[in-house]
Amino acid sequence: MALKTSNEKFKARVEKEVQNTFMRGAVSRAQETIQGRKRTVTDELGNWEEWRNHGVEIRQHVLENLDYYLYQLSENVSNRGGHVFFAQTAEEASTYISDLAKKKEAKNIVKAKSMVTEEISLNQKLEETGCRVIETDLGEYILQMDDHDPPSHIVVPALHKNKEQIRDVFANKMDYKNTEKPEELALFARKSLRQEFLQADMGITGCNFAVAETGSITLVTNEGNADLVAALPKTQVVVMGMERLVPTFEEMEVLVGMLTRSAVGQKLTSYITILTGPREEGDVDGPEEFHLVIVDNGRSNILGTEFQSVLQCIRCAACINVCPVYRHVGGHSYGSIYPGPIGVVLTPLLGGYDDYKELPYASTLCGACTDVCPVKIPLHQLIHKHRQVIVEKEGRAPVSEKLLMKAFGVGASSSSLYKVGSKMAPTLTRPLTDGDKITKGVGMLKEWTDVRDFPAPSKERFRDWFNNRSKGGNGS
Repeated sequence: MALKTSNEKFKARVEKEVQNTFMRGAVSRAQETIQGRKRTVTDELGNWEEWRNHGVEIRQHVLENLDYYLYQLSENVSNRGGHVFFAQTAEEASTYISDLAKKKEAKNIVKAKSMVTEEISLNQKLEETGCRVIETDLGEYILQMDDHDPPSHIVVPALHKNKEQIRDVFANKMDYKNTEKPEELALFARKSLRQEFLQADMGITGCNFAVAETGSITLVTNEGNADLVAALPKTQVVVMGMERLVPTFEEMEVLVGMLTRSAVGQKLTSYITILTGPREEGDVDGPEEFHLVIVDNGRSNILGTEFQSVLQCIRCAACINVCPVYRHVGGHSYGSIYPGPIGVVLTPLLGGYDDYKELPYASTLCGACTDVCPVKIPLHQLIHKHRQVIVEKEGRAPVSEKLLMKAFGVGASSSSLYKVGSKMAPTLTRPLTDGDKITKGVGMLKEWTDVRDFPAPSKERFRDWFNNRSKGGNGS
């Protein structure tokens, strides 16, 4: 389960990222900008909720018939001369591709942006076998040049970097001499990458949606680099999560329109590319050999469970773009290549609670993520379900929390104990109180008071107040 982006503890990651004022400002501005654009393009449709209903219907239908559509897809890819490999684990997927690179003597590999290749640590595997791998998405290219800095956002991977930092990366790693102007930086990257495309032996892309009916692969991009990755090298590899399927082009068109609106507030992105197998007679470009690697990596274990709806995700990042927690802690705090609410739900399912049991608590449960999800994944409910599983089934709650909850349960279930406790509360908390706020804390309370105040218990309990009001004739 190659999801981890950091070996630091969760709290240490959060503490560091909260201090990154540029990142927090960049995330805040991006969230506001993208949400504004999204509202405009969805309002233009006039019936966005109907589109959401249709989208969830498509995704649920696919998941309920996933075996059928995977078989249909694999048969159609094979019939068109392509090769299909089903990888149960991340290791199987990365090994298949690295072995293929050895077989083809592919030394130079170009890649388009792909979350699932990040998930399986494909670049690392290929580099270990002697391949030179170049990311061609501009954001991913910047991060790769910056000592393989992990992405902090699903759609905008280099969101946490400013133009001065990017200039310094290019200057230090690639002898860049110009200014931090975005136009100059982009032109420099374009010229550098153009040569990489021309000398590449193998191209690797992800897959936004695979069309089962035809064996076609859909790529949704704004830079056009994926087209060059697919068209120029002799060997093309497409890596897709096993759930990224649609039955026909009709459903693909629906979901692409929802993806682009939800992700970046566009009616359509600059490029919607359909790839169907290797080059055929009469084609002017395209690969001589086509490989489709379908990755499970824990997804089949989610099917049929109470978390199945998370597999409806179309990777638009709409949930990330409204999340108040992500706004303050950024993508790197999650320690996974999947940040934000979708990462909070998906990462523990793929990577286990041992490494990611803190993530479900990185949420306010405000429900904003559920409200904006174009395919109606009940994200905040799934986050709450994770917490329930962690406490009740996994038994992973801290001992102090267990004891505290048990003591509260005993006290709250006895009217006499509750009465005594409520009377003693103001006295017991007095050393921690400043005015009407608890400003210092111990144990779990400390984590709250470190960043905000907590209301102090009132000396006059509600029952006392109510009885006094009633006696005075003002009880109504």
